[in-house]
Amino acid sequence: MDTLPGRSSARDAAAFDDAAAVADLPLDIAEVSLDDLDLIRRLNVAIFDDEHIINTFERSDLLMLVAWSEETAVGFKIGYRRDETTFYSAKGGVRPAYRRQGIARALLYAMLDVATARGYDRFVYDTFPNKHPGMTVMGLDEGFRVVRAGYSPRYQDYRLRFALSLDEGDAPRS
Repeated sequence: MDTLPGRSSARDAAAFDDAAAVADLPLDIAEVSLDDLDLIRRLNVAIFDDEHIINTFERSDLLMLVAWSEETAVGFKIGYRRDETTFYSAKGGVRPAYRRQGIARALLYAMLDVATARGYDRFVYDTFPNKHPGMTVMGLDEGFRVVRAGYSPRYQDYRLRFALSLDEGDAPRS
């Protein structure tokens, strides 16, 4: 398993303590750079059994987060600027042995915190409900709204787009 690298990234794990607190196990979340792309690749293969992560990493305002538990990389989340007001969460996942312990929710909260701090008004993500039903349930539970739906022949599943306003009154969490 991958172990926690040095804390030379733009944000260290302490910056995400509030988000990590929702997990049911000790968790550190840290922003990583493109220098850590091999770690993201290994996590992606372990989680999705797929080498494809996103189409390109040459994105404006790219954000890559990794979650660690007890020094083991257990999940990741990648997002970027979709347009001047919208932040898009492009991909994320949690190792199968660590699922249903609040890690995906903690990564979501951490990314929402960064998107809000960077001044975005809207946060969106796509999911495939038959392949990843937990992301559909979590989105609805967190106040996201379905704003688009369609069938994806590539993934042989419906693709749902979820959106959340980042206005103070609409933010998830208590």
